[in-house]
Amino acid sequence: MAATTPPKVVFEHEGVFIHSSPDESEDQDLISGFLRIIDKDGETLVEYKPLEDADPSNMLCACKDSSSVVEWTQSSEDNPHRPIDHQLSYETEWDMINAVSFRRKVHAHGDGGSNHTNDRNKWAFSFNVCDLRSVTVKCEGWSYIMFRLKDGTALPAIHFHQGGSTAFLDSLRKSVQINESPDDESVLIVSTYSKTFSQSFENLLDDTNYGFVQVCHCHAGNCSSNHIKMFVFHTIVSLSEQKFKKDPYTTTLGGFSKVTNYLFDAFRAPELECQQRPSEEVADLLGELIPGLEINQQEEPGFEVITRLDLGPRPEVQRRGPVTMEEWAKYQDSEGRITNVPHLKDFIFKGGLCHAVRKEAWKFLLGYFPWNSTHEERKNLQKRKTDEYFRMKLQWKSVSEEQERRNSRLRDYRSLIEKDVNRTDRNNKFYEGLDNPGLILLHDILMTYCMYDFDLGYVQGMSDLLSPILFVMENEVDAFWCFVSFMDEMHENFEEQMQGMKTQLIQLSTLLRLLDLAFWNYLEAQDSGYLYFCFRWLLIRFKRELHFQDVLRLWEVMWTRLPCQNFHLLVCCAILDSEKQKIMDRKYGFNEILKHINELSMKLDIEEILSKSEAICMQIKNCKDLPHSVSEILGLSTVTEPSAALETSEYGILESPQTSPTSTHRRDHIVSNGHSHLKETTHNGCKVAFIS
Repeated sequence: MAATTPPKVVFEHEGVFIHSSPDESEDQDLISGFLRIIDKDGETLVEYKPLEDADPSNMLCACKDSSSVVEWTQSSEDNPHRPIDHQLSYETEWDMINAVSFRRKVHAHGDGGSNHTNDRNKWAFSFNVCDLRSVTVKCEGWSYIMFRLKDGTALPAIHFHQGGSTAFLDSLRKSVQINESPDDESVLIVSTYSKTFSQSFENLLDDTNYGFVQVCHCHAGNCSSNHIKMFVFHTIVSLSEQKFKKDPYTTTLGGFSKVTNYLFDAFRAPELECQQRPSEEVADLLGELIPGLEINQQEEPGFEVITRLDLGPRPEVQRRGPVTMEEWAKYQDSEGRITNVPHLKDFIFKGGLCHAVRKEAWKFLLGYFPWNSTHEERKNLQKRKTDEYFRMKLQWKSVSEEQERRNSRLRDYRSLIEKDVNRTDRNNKFYEGLDNPGLILLHDILMTYCMYDFDLGYVQGMSDLLSPILFVMENEVDAFWCFVSFMDEMHENFEEQMQGMKTQLIQLSTLLRLLDLAFWNYLEAQDSGYLYFCFRWLLIRFKRELHFQDVLRLWEVMWTRLPCQNFHLLVCCAILDSEKQKIMDRKYGFNEILKHINELSMKLDIEEILSKSEAICMQIKNCKDLPHSVSEILGLSTVTEPSAALETSEYGILESPQTSPTSTHRRDHIVSNGHSHLKETTHNGCKVAFIS
C-alpha cells in the first residue's frame, strides 16, 4: 500500500556528534546522531536527531486551551496491536491503515510527560533555512558548526568527528546564499532573498522578508519610485497570471489578501513622481485573480422601487457564558436523546460551548448525530461510519506509485494536500513541529475526502475548514464525517464556477446597502461596491481573520442557524460597520480599503462582533416593509415550502435549511438628479431599487 510521500533528503550524514558539556571534561557524553537537509514541499529544513531517537513511536501533545493531554500513537510493524482508547475499540480491525490514533492520558496539563521522553531527545533540533541567520565554522582537530537563528536562538554545536562538514555546507549553499562576515571569517552570514524570486506567486507573497526593490535592476542601481511601482505591478500581474492558469484557488486564497501588503504600499509611496496606477486597473487585476466572480450586469426589465428605509434604533443585546458540561447533560434524557433542542440552540448561540462539551455537541450541530438519537443508536452509527470511512481510505492507500502515475487528478490532489497540510495552523501545539502526527491525520482525512467526493476533490482552503474540527474531535473518523457535513454547506464556495462565492458577495452587498446606503455609496465610488475584499472572509468563514479559539466560538454559534440563515453575512456587516467611519474619515481609496481590511486579521474582538451581528439581525427583523430580497437572504419570509423543516426559536424566527438563490443577478443604474441615486439589485427574479 502506498504510504504518505516522504520528504526528499538532499543531504544526510551520520556520525555527527553533540558534546553534552561545552567544556573539555573527560566524562562528558558524546551524543551521536545524523544531520539532514530535507526538501519538503518547496521548504528546505535542517534537522539533527540522535540515533536512538530517529523513529519515536510516541509524542505528547497538550491541546491549547484544553485540559486534555493527548498521546499520539503511531502504528508500526513492531507494534501492530497498540493499546487504544476503549471508545475507539471498533477501529482495531482497521489498524493496518490507521496510521495515528489518540490515547488520553490519566494525568492532566502535561504532568508526568517526562516518563515518555528519552533523555537524549532534548538534543534533537530542526529549523527552516529561512530562519537561519548565521553559521559559525571552527576547527579544533575536527570541524564543528554552530547555528544561530534569526530570533537569536543558538543551537548546540555539532561536531564532525568523521568528516562531512564541507559536503554539508556545499549542500546548504544550494538553498541559501552564504557570505563571509567582514568582521569574522569563521562566521557565515545567511540570506535567502536570491531564491525567493523563483518561487511561486503564493510563496513570493508569503515571504515577509522579501523586498521587491532588491530584484529591480535599474541602471547604476538608481530606480525612481514610479519605476519601482510599475515593476512591482507588472511582476505581480505576470506571476499571478502564470500561477492562476495552473491553480486559480491557490492564487486566490494565498495571494489575494496578502498582495495588498506589497502592491498597495508601493502604490501609496509619498514621493510620487507621476500619476499612480488608476485604481480601476487594480480592480480589474483583482477581479481576474478571482475565478468566476464576474458579476452579471445585464439589465432585466421591471423592478420595485423602495424609498430609503428607516431601520429604527439598533437594539442592545446581551450575551451569556458558554454552555457547561453540567448544562449540556441536563438536555439529555435517560437514553441520550437531546431534549428541547430550540432552547439549547438559543443557549449555544448566546454563549457558545465550553471546550469540554464541543467534542460531543459539534457532532449534533453539524448533523453527524441526529438530535433525537439515543446513545445506542449513535454507537451503531459510529460503527457503520467507521467501516465506511476506512473502506474509502483503503482505496487511496492501496494505490501503487505506478497506478498514481497514470492518475493525474489523484496525483494533483495529493500534491496540493501535502503542500497545504504543512502550512495549516503550524503555530498551534496540535499541529506544530516537523512530522507532527496531527498533520498525518489532516492529510489522511483530506485524501479520503477526495475518494468521498472525487468530482470536487481537494481545493485550497479546505484544510483550514478541517483543522479546527480535527482539533476538537481528536478522532480521525468523527472529524471526517463532521467535515463532510460542513463541506455540504460550503461546497459551492470551492466549485470551479464559484457560484456560492458570487452569490454571497451579491447578498452581502444588498445587506450593506440596506444597513448603510451612504457607506455603500462611498465604497461604490471607490470601485469597491462588489466587496471583493471580503472574499477570504466568506470563502473559509473567517478562519484566517480570527485567533484559533475565536474561530471555534464563531463556528459553533453559526452552526445553530440562529437567529437567521446566512448569519455569517451579518458578521461581515458588523465588522464593516465598525470600520466604516475610519474608512470614510480617512478617505480611503480602493487600494487603502483592501490593505486596511487585510490588516484587521487577528485584531478582531469576537464577542463584540457577535453582539453587533445579533443586534443588526434584530434591527432588520423589526423593520417594516422589508425588501423581499433581504427577507429571502436572511430567511425571514413568512411563506415557506411545506416540506421545509422548521423550528421556532426565542426570536420568533422560522429556521429553514440554508439555501442559495438559484438565480442571482445585480445591475447598477445611477440616475443623477440632485442627490438622488438609484441602485437596483435582483434576487430570485425580484428586483429592488434603493433610492436615497
